This record gives sequence, structure tokens and C-alpha cells, in this order.
Amino acid sequence: MMGEPSKNQEQPGAASANITFPFITIDRLRMETDGDGVTTLVASKGCPLSCKYCLNKQILNDEVPCRQITPKQLFSMVAIDDLYFRATNGGVVFGGGESLLHARFIREFAGLVPKDWRILAETCLNVPSELLETALPVVDNWIVDIKDMNPEIYRSYTGQDNARVTENLRILAEAGRCDDVVIRLPLIPSFNTDEDRQRSEEAVKAIGPFTKFDRFNYVIR
Repeated sequence: MMGEPSKNQEQPGAASANITFPFITIDRLRMETDGDGVTTLVASKGCPLSCKYCLNKQILNDEVPCRQITPKQLFSMVAIDDLYFRATNGGVVFGGGESLLHARFIREFAGLVPKDWRILAETCLNVPSELLETALPVVDNWIVDIKDMNPEIYRSYTGQDNARVTENLRILAEAGRCDDVVIRLPLIPSFNTDEDRQRSEEAVKAIGPFTKFDRFNYVIR
């Protein structure tokens, strides 16, 4: 079973042994969390944002240790869930942290896994477009937390500009991938309102025919 062709037609080369991923933790057998199927979340270190209510601040802390792993090492860690993935249309979710900071790793990893595993990416999309384009051919589903499309709200909450988010949403739309994307629209206490979320949804729909939106409220601890 595990010897079937990989999902990535470009097989990983010798250079893949030099590509590593700053692994923090793994969360196995997730259900009804990342769409259909059983998934395994692999979390990484590193993020371009400094969100005020970040739930995973350890990803930005240089003192928090991480383990550098290769694509083959990760595959050996998640292969135990093969039957669950095949039976439920599940797969591996890259999160963290910002998954697309490790786009080349994701692409190399996809070259190792069976073709019927799904690859998902949780992302804020605030990365250079070339990283999105590197991962685009091998990522099946995208979970995009846009925070808020209002540039002032976005900068106030994340400390960054959101021009890259807009551009990367446009790339996904032009690639015909809108149906593969879930747009997360958070209500962020003290930063945005339900009216702001509605305006954000309208702004996203103006970029492309995105139809899947997840409205939720940040819980401040």
C-alpha cells in the first residue's frame, strides 16, 4: 500500500535530505477540525506576524527548542496513520507557526506520500508569493486566517501590512483554487466588529469566487 505513487509528480531529489522543518509538535487523529477526514497536524516554529492574542507564542520565542526534521523523517512519523487517511479522505495538516515559510519542505514531503493522502496548509498568507506558488501544486486544501481585510485593523492587530495577503488570495483565485480554500473570519475583541467581518468577506469575494467562510470568535484567556 505504501509503495503507491506519490501525489507530487516531481519526485524529491538528493537535495531533499538538506531541507529541514523546525518541528515543534504533532497532533494526531484530529476529526472534524480540518474539513473532511482524519488529519494529523504538524506544527512548526516561525511566523511573520506578532498577533496580540497569539495562542502559540512559543513559535516566536528563540528559547523554545525545536527539532529539525527531514521530509523522510516526518513521513516515518505520520505513516502510522495511513489507513485512517485513506479510509476517511484525510491527511497531513501543516500549521504552526506559518506553514508556508516551509513551502519547499511541504513540496518535498508531498513527493513521498501516497497520492490519496490530502495535504492541507493552515496559513495567514502573509508570505512572499513565490512561497505560495511553490506549495500550490501539492497542497489540496487551504485554511486561511485573514484576521481582517481592513489594512488599519490588520496592522494594529498583527504589526504587519496585509498587501501580501491580498496578492496571495488573488493568486489562489487565478489558479482556480477558490473551492479548496476556507477563509477564516475571526471576531477579535477590541480590534474588529461583526460589521468589519462582513466587510472583510465582501473584500475577499471581490478578489475571487471564494464561497467557504468560517466565522468564529477569539477566546481571550
